Amino acid sequence: MPEELRRKWELYERKAREIRREMADWDFIRSQPPRLRAALELYVETGDLRLAQHISGLVLEEFVELLKKAGIRTGL
Repeated sequence: MPEELRRKWELYERKAREIRREMADWDFIRSQPPRLRAALELYVETGDLRLAQHISGLVLEEFVELLKKAGIRTGL
């Protein structure tokens, strides 16, 4: 059972990453300063909100607003 669960989780993660990639406004992301661009790209690829927010240097609420401007929904 753990192997089946792991496969399902990997599939879920892969689909979530694809959705984040498709939703993202890449022109907006590329226009950001390096630190914010890196944080946005990290979030798109991993979905790790806290790590991406930490890298951005923004407080969580500001980072969530930046994600919205980048066209990326977080589910928050």
